[in-house]
Amino acid sequence: MGFSFEGIGAWCASFACENVTEGMPVKPSASGTVAPCAAGDAFCGVAAAAAHDGRACSVQLGGMATLRYSGTAPAVGSAKLAADGSGGVSVSNSGASYAVFAVDTTAKTVTIKL
Repeated sequence: MGFSFEGIGAWCASFACENVTEGMPVKPSASGTVAPCAAGDAFCGVAAAAAHDGRACSVQLGGMATLRYSGTAPAVGSAKLAADGSGGVSVSNSGASYAVFAVDTTAKTVTIKL
């Protein structure tokens, strides 16, 4: 039996943005604006959707989120994560701690509580 964490407790807010694509971790970059994260950056949420013109996006700021990861697979439980600079996250000694509920090493995804 499979489990889905999709949408549990999710809440989003809209922001101005540039170069943001769905599923990537984002960070505040100016008042009311978010941007893609560079490698090692802390992230505030995950882009849930982006406008066709790329000037606005919806950012998931809470709840369960699934992101791509690179490098070593995070462990289920608690893991320090930071942006990997390629639209995903990676394990980082200096990253924020997140509760990790699922890791898919085939798809290279991690499900965390934001």
